[in-house]
Amino acid sequence: MKKAEQSEATRTALLQAARELFTEHGYAGTGTEDIAQRAGVTRGALYYQFGDKSGLFQAVFEDLNLHIATQVVSAIQSSREERGDLWDQIVRAGTEAYLDACLDPAVQRITSIEAPAVLGWEKYRNLDEKYGLSLIRGALQELMDVGLIAPQPVEPLAHLVLSAVVEAAMYIARADDMATTRKEMRASLEHLLDGLRVKG
Repeated sequence: MKKAEQSEATRTALLQAARELFTEHGYAGTGTEDIAQRAGVTRGALYYQFGDKSGLFQAVFEDLNLHIATQVVSAIQSSREERGDLWDQIVRAGTEAYLDACLDPAVQRITSIEAPAVLGWEKYRNLDEKYGLSLIRGALQELMDVGLIAPQPVEPLAHLVLSAVVEAAMYIARADDMATTRKEMRASLEHLLDGLRVKG
């Protein structure tokens, strides 16, 4: 195996092990030795790849956010292949995919519960914006361009929608009955977003 391939395999193993352990035990309850042991590498490899435990946590957080964004984009693209209302193809399909992702225990524990405290609020919000804001901004702009949303500055609206979906994820992550909470949150989010739609 080439050195670059070995380095990538080590990185992947550490990300997977850290994701599992952070989900099971949280950030504070997970040691670097535990992560290295589960990944089958040395603790030195962890420090070489990520600097420290917080650097590894950030990498796991970003990896999860990228996965969520990919799921949402894929759902929207699949919906576009069917005949139907553009609003449903973008808003409803995207909302469904996002809320489905919120049921993943790793997403709940790492991105919704642990991340704000571990990363600090400012870095957490910046990373959330990195992965979610451009996607939301693009969807809103397309809906404005075809007249489904009234013309308005897209940037503040995108920030408001991002805040709503992030709060939805946090709400679901802390729920006792997640299936019911997801159903209720879907209805609330759709009602909120439908309020943006031009009537008639």
